[in-house]
Amino acid sequence: MGARAMKVLVVGGGGREHALCWKLAQSPLLEKLWCAPGNAGIASVAECVGVAAEDVSGVVAFAREQAVDLVVVGPEAPLTLGLADACRAAGIACFGPSAEAARLEGSKSFCKQVADAVGAPTAAWAEFDEPAAAREYLRRVGAPIVLKADGLAAGKGVVVAATMAEAEQALTDIMEQRVHGAAGARLVIEECLMGEEVSLFALCDGRTALPLAAARDHKRAFDGDQGPNTGGMGAYSPTAALTPGLQAEVMNSIIQPCLNEMARRGTPFTGVLFAGLMLTASGPKLIEFNVRFGDPECQALMLRLESDLLPLLRDAALGQLASHTPRWRDDAAIVVVMATTGYPGAYANGSEIRGMDGLRDVTVFHAGTRMVEGRLTAQGGRVLGIGATGATLAEARAKARTAIARIDWPEGFCRSDIGAAG
Repeated sequence: MGARAMKVLVVGGGGREHALCWKLAQSPLLEKLWCAPGNAGIASVAECVGVAAEDVSGVVAFAREQAVDLVVVGPEAPLTLGLADACRAAGIACFGPSAEAARLEGSKSFCKQVADAVGAPTAAWAEFDEPAAAREYLRRVGAPIVLKADGLAAGKGVVVAATMAEAEQALTDIMEQRVHGAAGARLVIEECLMGEEVSLFALCDGRTALPLAAARDHKRAFDGDQGPNTGGMGAYSPTAALTPGLQAEVMNSIIQPCLNEMARRGTPFTGVLFAGLMLTASGPKLIEFNVRFGDPECQALMLRLESDLLPLLRDAALGQLASHTPRWRDDAAIVVVMATTGYPGAYANGSEIRGMDGLRDVTVFHAGTRMVEGRLTAQGGRVLGIGATGATLAEARAKARTAIARIDWPEGFCRSDIGAAG
């Protein structure tokens, strides 16, 4: 493809995809940008098309009809369904792993098996497909303990149980009540690691792993890291906890060895590998891999990325990453998620969001919005990501908080402490 103008299709409709589209739209290499299906915010930077992200044949057909040069897959579900495989079979370059490589996220047990195969530091673990055996194991090892639905559960399939009562209830919910559907057919039980949690992202072309900046996500729903786990209530970057030395250690002991193992198995990993890490007293340990940009970490990263994103994604898809060195702004970036009351449990769609006009010093990423008769409405659990940058994290956080105070959305809520301890 060289340096010629490119037609790009981003797949997905959340805050992560809005951030990717926002950054790609700034590229001088871009000729045309589509997003399938997109959302009300994405429509300001890309043409939204009525094709569902998980409609593999529909996405490929659209890409062929429009002579798309590069498909960028945002969410994990289309990847596990084989969208990247289908694109490549049709001769279309795709940023994202094959279905087999996407098992690093699609199966928690597979991720642990790969880590164990290369000796990557991770929590002690066991897997179960029968509730009685899992319950017996829980009673033997005790709490605190971590329980994970093996399959995809929209970021909600992990329970950090502080007590045995919580652990047994989580087991019942996941394996017997099947609150996460088929994802809970198998359960992974892990040692509860202690330390500071951070996320490190690496672009991968099957052989080369290129580290991006680190970020810290806030998973719990409420202030003080209270309440249930969510898909993410806010993030910031950089994080001082992951020093250059620790980052190099993670690349050398976790990410590159696992990338090599995937290639050895005949399923090379292409795309972005997102390592969730716990910085323990004995060094960084892998919590899990995701096979896509995290949400909302992606929004914070895109606010800080100085390099053109398009050639990075293109060359990852083409196996040509070795010559790249991404440039980052010195500024800190923060994203605070505004969610519909009730999330991550039951919530009502359709409430109107006012006060968005005239917001200053922030970039708003839409995660779950729709325009209805000229009104901006909430259509999801996580709805908006209020992003800001500043010379310090405190400055960026103050800008985000000022903007949030101006948004008129009684049915929404957010955490007030995102980045407060950064």
